[in-house]
Amino acid sequence: MEKIAIIDLGSNTARLVIVEILGDGHFIVTDQIKESVRLGKDMERDGFLKPQRIAETLKTLKMFRRLCDAYGIEKIIAVATAAVRRAKNQRSFLDEVATTCGIKLRVLTAEEEATYVYKGVINTMDIPKGIIFEIGGGSTKIVQYNRKNLLNHVTLPFGAVTLTELFQNDGLSPEEQVLKIEEFFTEQLKQIDWIKELDPDVQVIGVGGSVRSLCKLSKMMTKCPLNTVHNYKIGYEEFEKIYDTIKVLDLDKKKRIRGISSGRADILPSAFAAINAFMKYVKAPELTISGCGLREGIMFNYAMPITIDKPITDVLGYSLRTLVRFYNLNENHAEHVVNLSVQLFKQLRVLHKFPRQYLKILKVVSMLHDAGTSIKYYDFEKHSAYIILNASIYGMTNREIVMAALVAAAHKNDEFAVSDLVKYKAYITEEDVDAIRKLGIILRIAESLDRSMSSCVLSLNCDVLGDSVIMKTEVDGDASLEIKDALNASQDFRRIFKKNLEIL
Repeated sequence: MEKIAIIDLGSNTARLVIVEILGDGHFIVTDQIKESVRLGKDMERDGFLKPQRIAETLKTLKMFRRLCDAYGIEKIIAVATAAVRRAKNQRSFLDEVATTCGIKLRVLTAEEEATYVYKGVINTMDIPKGIIFEIGGGSTKIVQYNRKNLLNHVTLPFGAVTLTELFQNDGLSPEEQVLKIEEFFTEQLKQIDWIKELDPDVQVIGVGGSVRSLCKLSKMMTKCPLNTVHNYKIGYEEFEKIYDTIKVLDLDKKKRIRGISSGRADILPSAFAAINAFMKYVKAPELTISGCGLREGIMFNYAMPITIDKPITDVLGYSLRTLVRFYNLNENHAEHVVNLSVQLFKQLRVLHKFPRQYLKILKVVSMLHDAGTSIKYYDFEKHSAYIILNASIYGMTNREIVMAALVAAAHKNDEFAVSDLVKYKAYITEEDVDAIRKLGIILRIAESLDRSMSSCVLSLNCDVLGDSVIMKTEVDGDASLEIKDALNASQDFRRIFKKNLEIL
């Protein structure tokens, strides 16, 4: 399989991502490394990249190159953003990188950078109307879209590094400094006409390293059990508490906070000040975190060139098919179990009375129910649950991911561990536990009805008669194995649905 490398050289951080191309537009990240190079440091004085910063960057890029060579990678897509874009010594720096590191950097225009960020978000999030706020080291991108159409974008020529440098030498206390940054940032926002006309229901999506640090701090403070960053939501009141805590600390104390990297601790208050100014200005009640941005935008354009002109329409379906390929699952079997699960969900609606949102959860777990076999067959349902919790499943909320994982874990044996219920109490209720059990038994029956993975059970028709459910199957060939296996669930079906199960 083809592997490529993407290098993103920002004003604060240099990142290398190794990407495996799975075919048909699908890809997955297999390795990543980042270094705080502070390339944009001290540029505000004269517009030149400084020798010490250049030396540190070259050292990092040489290290990146060695890792690429170790992987045998021939295709390196290397881009540079705000610091290099503004540097007066840009040409000599690019030549030195090419000569000493064997890497050809492409300097992105502000518009290209904003567009890549937009594509990284729009192809991984199912939010119909949003405004993307990405604060980097040397610039801030704001992008408005509606129904996957990019409407407006602007790049402000300052980010967390430049804002810190602009206000750090005024003899101000840390708290006074961030207040000045807020005032300055708000004045810049007032000059952008289209931001004044935003719809009140537009969702704010945060992108970038500082936003991910905010997410880590929130998870630490709330003791969130999930590892995922993507689609994590932080209410404004919670953000304010984190911001109020961080902005008064000196640098040594900030560096000692778990979840904050030492290369970002000094610029984090400036980034949070900009986020606070923006959220207050647009009256945003919450911030949705995106773990995807510029680098993912580049990946999509390379792996699936159609996304250059048209975004992915089914974000969830795309990410599920990526995981099916990555875990080498039987795609026909997975899709047939989805089909049978959907039929059962609809046929048994009179019993479970679930809203349509639960169908989305059932589709996800039906598609990935066998993923755990890639770890070990025995107890594979528990391994599948772990994969669902930790894999990149786009287009789902954190709550939906938790629900899907618990359905996967319960579909063979619905006895929940008390520790699981306590661990995820922020996401599920007692009523949800009943729903998880019912979705689990639906999945178990659907999986059994394709036991030979031959798709011999074509369709189902369920009649609810008195204390029984009569399930009639339309088959193509011998389905005795499938029906026998599905009937093994009859006792649990009776306990959960309070009905006897007959399969014909």
